[in-house]
Amino acid sequence: MTKTQESWGSRVGLVLAMAGNAVGLGNFLRFPVQAIQNGGGSFMIPYLVCFLLMGIPLLYVEWAMGRFGGQKGDHSTPFIFNSFDKRKFWKYLGVFGIFTNIAVAAYYCYLESWALNYAWSSITGAFSGMSADQVSSHFNTYVGLESSGPIICWIICLLLNTWILSKGLSGGIEIVAKVLMPLLILFGIFLAIMGITLKGGSQGAIFDGTVGLNFLWTPDFSTIWNPKVWLAAAGQIFFTLSLGMGSIHCYASYMKKDEDIALNAMSAGWMNEFVEVVLGGAIIIPIAVGYLGIEKVVELTQSGGLGLGFRVLPFLFEQWGTVLAMICGLFWFGLLFFAGITSSLAMGTPFMGFLKDEFNWKRETSAWFFGLVVFVLGLPCVFFFAEGVFDEYDYWAGTVSLVVFALAEIILFAWFFGMDKGFEEINRGADMKIPPVFKFIIKYVTTIFLLFVFVGSLINPEGGDWAGSWNSLSSGAGWPLSDGSILGQLMNQGVHRQIDSATDQAVADGLRTKLTYINGSRFLLLGLYLAICAMVYVAYQKRLKLSKP
Repeated sequence: MTKTQESWGSRVGLVLAMAGNAVGLGNFLRFPVQAIQNGGGSFMIPYLVCFLLMGIPLLYVEWAMGRFGGQKGDHSTPFIFNSFDKRKFWKYLGVFGIFTNIAVAAYYCYLESWALNYAWSSITGAFSGMSADQVSSHFNTYVGLESSGPIICWIICLLLNTWILSKGLSGGIEIVAKVLMPLLILFGIFLAIMGITLKGGSQGAIFDGTVGLNFLWTPDFSTIWNPKVWLAAAGQIFFTLSLGMGSIHCYASYMKKDEDIALNAMSAGWMNEFVEVVLGGAIIIPIAVGYLGIEKVVELTQSGGLGLGFRVLPFLFEQWGTVLAMICGLFWFGLLFFAGITSSLAMGTPFMGFLKDEFNWKRETSAWFFGLVVFVLGLPCVFFFAEGVFDEYDYWAGTVSLVVFALAEIILFAWFFGMDKGFEEINRGADMKIPPVFKFIIKYVTTIFLLFVFVGSLINPEGGDWAGSWNSLSSGAGWPLSDGSILGQLMNQGVHRQIDSATDQAVADGLRTKLTYINGSRFLLLGLYLAICAMVYVAYQKRLKLSKP
């Protein structure tokens, strides 16, 4: 093992890089859709509670674990976990902190390529004169690879990410964060102003932009205790803060011993919340509701976040005139592209840190190897998007793995390492000490919250009917799993149900083919996880040999 000498050039650069890690496509695409799907204002209260009781505590924990491991020369989660407890299984749970970043990067770079292509299409006026249906079908044509454009844009994004990573922390990631984060916020403010000031009856709009804001911030207390809403809010907090991925650990591992992680964590976390809630909530929702109305927007979100982000907004921008449509399209898709880049850069650092620490690889070599792995893993995602490979990557790597990893790290930090030592580590070097109440919150509230999210996702019953499912189980009829539960997904319950109900043989055969791709993508992800485990085992054996006199 070699002690990596890289470090951040400034606190501003670190905070902006950490904020860039968190600020991504989820802030502008996923958050508005989650809010709309879960009742607007009914979603916001659980969302803010989850941020305070789960998001902030986990930020403290991940920053503290990263800095602690970094002082021992560890910059990736397998051996950061090992520095907290020497039991062998922790290293292999820590593998999720490398696995998740590689797997998410494999499809995240493809998302970035969509934003890049649409930004160029906005500049060239490609959407001018298109109807709403034509704009929507344009997206279907794009992901259907009916031209070479998607492949070219994807490779450009992949090469750009890899090149920046090869320049290191202060020479690459920090410089990009200092440039792109301010631009991202400026673009967001411009589009938010356009959305909020939208006037009904002008430029084809039906309602004022404030109608969408009222929907977002007016809670319906009759639905606020729905477990589905709370699970959705907790999932969004994970996604938006990049928790449970290992990238925060890696960034924090390059900090100095007594650098203030409490203040830095809060600064990065609240900057992300400003971008997501204030800007992300003031662009898609006011514009889409202003032109389409609440009911139509809710209907469109049932097919996912991309429906509004790519299939709808280009057409709505065109209603503002040719010049403004070009400017807003460039700003919107440029904003998505910048947000994507700042997040995907963080996904390469844990694997690079692992290769440099354990195998003495040079920074440039480890960066380009990461790019190669992401390219190979991303090929099925790009070419078999319609067969569900993209969705499988997102579900298992971008959702399930986050919860498993976060649950492991909170148990390790609070229950094995010890909350007293852990709290001392969080407060070391802090200008403003964290209130003692967070000891209780981290050890009990956050842990229980994560267990609730994991168990709820694992065995989520059909229709969300927990009481009815318990009655079914006690009567011997079994537990009716939801198709969207982890176990239901693992058994391909939903696809099998569609096959059984298909009346057309061609449709049934197509679903069976899709099932082959789905299972193949899972084996590919499992192979990636096992390959990293094997590398960790080899690295551990090397450490044992070096430690012997």
